Amino acid sequence: MTLKVENLSTHFFTRDGVAKAVDGVSFEVGRGEILGLVGESGSGKSITGFSIIGLVDPPGRVTGGKILFQGQDLVGRPAGEMRALRGKKIAMIFQDPMMTLNPVLSIETQMVETVRAHDRVSKADARARAIEALGLVGIPSPEERLAAYPHQFSGGMRQRVAIAIALLHRPDLIIADEPTTALDVTIQSQILAVIQRLSGEFGMSLLWISHDLGVVAGLAHRIAVMYAGRIVETGTVDEVLDRPVHPYTIGLMRSVPANLDRGEPLTPIPGMAPPPLRRPGGCPFRLRCFAATEICETEPAESQAAGHRWRCFHPQTARAA
Repeated sequence: MTLKVENLSTHFFTRDGVAKAVDGVSFEVGRGEILGLVGESGSGKSITGFSIIGLVDPPGRVTGGKILFQGQDLVGRPAGEMRALRGKKIAMIFQDPMMTLNPVLSIETQMVETVRAHDRVSKADARARAIEALGLVGIPSPEERLAAYPHQFSGGMRQRVAIAIALLHRPDLIIADEPTTALDVTIQSQILAVIQRLSGEFGMSLLWISHDLGVVAGLAHRIAVMYAGRIVETGTVDEVLDRPVHPYTIGLMRSVPANLDRGEPLTPIPGMAPPPLRRPGGCPFRLRCFAATEICETEPAESQAAGHRWRCFHPQTARAA
C-alpha cells in the first residue's frame, strides 16, 4: 500500500472560528493505482492533497488522523524530512503551473536543479533527464525548449512542463490537483494517456483531484466522492458511476450533460455547499438532499458492500431515484 489516510482532519483557525476544511477523511491508494478524488469546489479536495504533502500554511494545520506513506506516518514529521520526500518520493502537480515554475529562471535551470536537489548526478545527466521528461509529455523539440522561460510558453505548455518536473524522479506517489484544466481536449487526452502509461510502467500511485467526472471515469481505477470535508462514497469506477448510492454522487451524475438524452435539461443540485465555518451537524448534505429525513440530523455511519462504501441513511431511496 503506497498511501493510507486514516481519519485525517485539517482545520483553519480564524478570528471567526474554526474552519473544518478536511474533517475525518479516510482512503487508500495502492501501488500503481489511480484514485480519483472528486467533488464540488470547496469540498476540501485540494486541502487534502496539501495536507498529505505537508504544504498547509498557517492558520491551517493537520489536527488529527494519520497519513501513512509506505507504512510511515507523515503527520508531525520534521520539515527537513518532508522536503526530502517532496519531489523525490511524493510529487505534486498544481492546477496553476506558475505555482511550480519560477518566471525568472529558464526551464533548464529549474529542471536541472530539481534533479540535482535529490540525486548526485552531473549537470549533463540531469539535463538529459530533463529532455527525456519534456519529451514524455509531448513538448516538441525538448532540447531547444529547455532554454526558454515560462512566459515563452502557452498556458497548456507550461502545465506540461510542470507535469514533466513531477515525473523527473519517477516518484512513488503523484498528487495531481486538476492539472489538465488549462489544456485543450486533445492535449488533455495525450497527457492522461502518458500518465496512465507511466503509472503502469513504473508502479507510480496517483491521487487525481478533479471536478470532472468524465476525466476521472477514463483515468482512475477507483473514485472517492468528497463533500463538505468528508468522503461520502467510494468504490471502483464502475460501482460509483454505474451504481451510485449517495444522493450527492447521484446529483453530480445528473449534472453531467453526457448522461442525458439530447435536449433533456440538466438537473443541478439545489443550493450551495455550506462554507467550512458554518457546516450543519449530522449529514452535511441533508439541506440539499432529495432523500433527507429527520434521522439525517445525526451523523451517518459508514456502510459497505463488497468494497463499495458510503455514508447515507437512505441508500436504497437514492438508488431508486
